[in-house]
Amino acid sequence: MGVGNALIMPWLSTLVFGMETAEVLRWLEELRVEHRDLDEVIKYMIETKHSDHMRIQRLKKRKLRLKDMITKLESELIPNLDA
Repeated sequence: MGVGNALIMPWLSTLVFGMETAEVLRWLEELRVEHRDLDEVIKYMIETKHSDHMRIQRLKKRKLRLKDMITKLESELIPNLDA
């Protein structure tokens, strides 16, 4: 994840800070399922030569945002070793 994502999702760290680890893990699993589902939909649309290319692009962007959120949540679960 790049520097730009920290600017895009500053609310994520604040939100995770107030959540129990179990809640974060459940949310993380939901995001992973949605990411896999989007992957399947995108593959199907490409394989069947779906005519709405803009929709495919929007789905790809959504999938990328989900991946960024997953990465950010995973990093939030890792303890800070600088302490």
